[in-house]
Amino acid sequence: MHDGCSGTFETGKQIVDKIRMMGFNMNLLQTPFEIICSNCDTVFQMEKLEALCPCCSMVYGVTPCHSHSVQFVKAAGVKY
Repeated sequence: MHDGCSGTFETGKQIVDKIRMMGFNMNLLQTPFEIICSNCDTVFQMEKLEALCPCCSMVYGVTPCHSHSVQFVKAAGVKY
């Protein structure tokens, strides 16, 4: 079920599950984000709604409705 922009997510896993279910996870961000990995401190560019840290494989996600700001990006887990 699609909640539009009203859906709230408490965890990165919930975000990644939702964008994968909707088929949005590989959609490009309008503006890439610079991410500092919460697991290994590697800095990398997040270009899609779902991203993988190139160093430790931590998965990150953001919903389309919140893809305008890096503050809404959440970590889902290593190799999630």
